[in-house]
Amino acid sequence: MNWIEPYRQKLTTADRALEMIHSGDRVYVHPGCAAPAVLTQALLGRAAALHDVEILHLLTLGHADYTMPQYDGHFRHNGLFLGANVREAVAAGRADYTPIMLGEIEQLFCSGELPLDVVLMQLSPPDEHGYMSLGVGVDCTLNAARCARHVIAEVNHRMPRTFGDSFLHVSKVSAIVETDRPLLELQPEPFTDLQRRIGEHVASLIPDGATLQVGIGGIPEAVLACLGDKRDLGIHSEMCSDGVIPLIESGVITGDWKTLHRGKIVVGFVLGTKKLFAFVHENPIFELHPTQYTNDPFVIAQNDRMVAINSAIQVDVTGQVCSDSIGTRPYSGFGGQLDFIRGAARSKGGKPIITLPSTAKGGAVSRIVPMLDPGAGVVTTRADVHYVVTEYGVAYLHGKTLRQRSEALIAIAHPKFRDELYGFAAQAHYLDRNPALVV
Repeated sequence: MNWIEPYRQKLTTADRALEMIHSGDRVYVHPGCAAPAVLTQALLGRAAALHDVEILHLLTLGHADYTMPQYDGHFRHNGLFLGANVREAVAAGRADYTPIMLGEIEQLFCSGELPLDVVLMQLSPPDEHGYMSLGVGVDCTLNAARCARHVIAEVNHRMPRTFGDSFLHVSKVSAIVETDRPLLELQPEPFTDLQRRIGEHVASLIPDGATLQVGIGGIPEAVLACLGDKRDLGIHSEMCSDGVIPLIESGVITGDWKTLHRGKIVVGFVLGTKKLFAFVHENPIFELHPTQYTNDPFVIAQNDRMVAINSAIQVDVTGQVCSDSIGTRPYSGFGGQLDFIRGAARSKGGKPIITLPSTAKGGAVSRIVPMLDPGAGVVTTRADVHYVVTEYGVAYLHGKTLRQRSEALIAIAHPKFRDELYGFAAQAHYLDRNPALVV
């Protein structure tokens, strides 16, 4: 197929490309480090001509100015996973939040339940066959592009080329805007001594040859830093960060024992710095796939010794996990937590793990609580929870009674809150009124 002349014909400016968007359209934006900042900035320039445009995406980096009050009535954001740049707008009622598991988002597009008019995405330049790579983020975007009426592509000469199911042909896009700019970066979060202790407890649960799912933040970075003595680990995750690089270079992560995609790091996207972007560029150990594949619990379960490591905001004494809101205020989203918790639970030798510090607000409040805050969302049910880890140790809950769960969780709560938790559990008849149970 001769793609060169069609490519030239589709070349345009960002302002002209955005004329494809009309009032009432639903627009999906490539998330993460792949966020097409040039296109979203141009979209703001069209605000006066547009009304009731829904902007749909997961976590993006950089600015999300379309959520600011002056764009009310022109744009309304619908968050499938919230980042810091949209939380205030959601809390103020200028934007929406849709609770949904990451692995189920693409089916909304493909089924027509949530039809897309336009996709704004960022791609690498085409190869000799006319295929452009989605680079650092396949996530939900590849299938969004396959379903949308129009695809506007920022073709960035600095976007790395990644392998897997990560390519879109020139013939599948409606307009092309060429750029040459640094990608948005997410710097690794330095971990604290407390997070290091959590990481050590988690590392003690990880056997040689395990396949890991890890997220972003201080605790995942701490876990990765504690794995230097492990052998032949693998990665099957919705994402990975810079923290995997030293483990790959030292031979800790090889994927040699993986039972699915042996020898490959399988992710939906990467979140990190230019060091990670350079590392994944044309690196055959990495395969990027749509999240409806990476996050399918039935796919995840095919990885023996699957260890899923996820975070929580609160856990109550029966094991209910809130990780997407602070009370009624949405904070993040479901993400891949439940996808991987359930996949790891069904894996041969798998371990689903929930991690959290024992306290918040400088130690003023316990994050293991008698009851979740009013309005707090349950992302992972108490029937799904297996391991809960704080800096004080590991609680194993699966198949345990309410009494056993309460005992185990109180034992890993901060000591200054254990009496209070015990008193509630006793009053609720989860525990006997036996002071010896207080650890």
